[in-house]
Amino acid sequence: MKRLLTYLLAAFVVSLGTAGQENVSLFTIDAGYASIHDSYLTPITYGGTDLALGYEVMRNTRFAPDKWLWQLGVGADYNYVENDARNNNLHKLMGDITFDMQRQWRGAIAHRVNLSAGPMTQLRAGIIYDEVNSNNPVSVRAHWNVGATGMASMDTRLWRLSMTLRYQVHLPVIGVFFAPEYDESYYEIYLGNHKNLAHLGWWGNRLDMTHYVGADLHLGKTTLRVGYRARLEHWTVNNLKVHDVSHSLVLGISL
Repeated sequence: MKRLLTYLLAAFVVSLGTAGQENVSLFTIDAGYASIHDSYLTPITYGGTDLALGYEVMRNTRFAPDKWLWQLGVGADYNYVENDARNNNLHKLMGDITFDMQRQWRGAIAHRVNLSAGPMTQLRAGIIYDEVNSNNPVSVRAHWNVGATGMASMDTRLWRLSMTLRYQVHLPVIGVFFAPEYDESYYEIYLGNHKNLAHLGWWGNRLDMTHYVGADLHLGKTTLRVGYRARLEHWTVNNLKVHDVSHSLVLGISL
């Protein structure tokens, strides 16, 4: 059985392959503004700095290189935010893994713009730490979801410089996420109160969305990326509300 699973995994990896025109491997850094509202920790909204590191791989599949591509993104982001009175700070640290498969339509608009869309899945988890709150100083975040992604891209030139313009949106549809009861401490959870911690996430109680728009500048074998990313995470459950937003400049380079 183990040998069969190994063969199946190897066949899947080989089928993804690296054939085709899409060939992106980039390290990125994001820097910008973040807004955090987590009613488990505080009833007010905090604002401050958003920083993130990421790695993205995008390839055409071997089984249908002209029709399908796959994309993998791994990243970690850190927010340092403060209240309006400037007497308290929150630290948010999150990590995530996103994978998707997209059906391509090359030259779908005016024979220049390529479109693609398909299913995606994401696992995202981390913590928020409150410097002042002594009773419940930490809020744990964890969710897994499935949804859809869509992308539009166009290969063009800036004078003699070849570049690819791109817009992409990730939109989770349904998933599972962690949230304690209102005013429930993590010490109570540690003692065994595990009731009502996992929740079905859907657009009725949770809405997440990530937008990216930018340009990849092709300098020989090196690619430079300049772009903008916006992330929204919003959910309400157990009389708790979370509403986090970030707007960041994206810089990237292929190695």
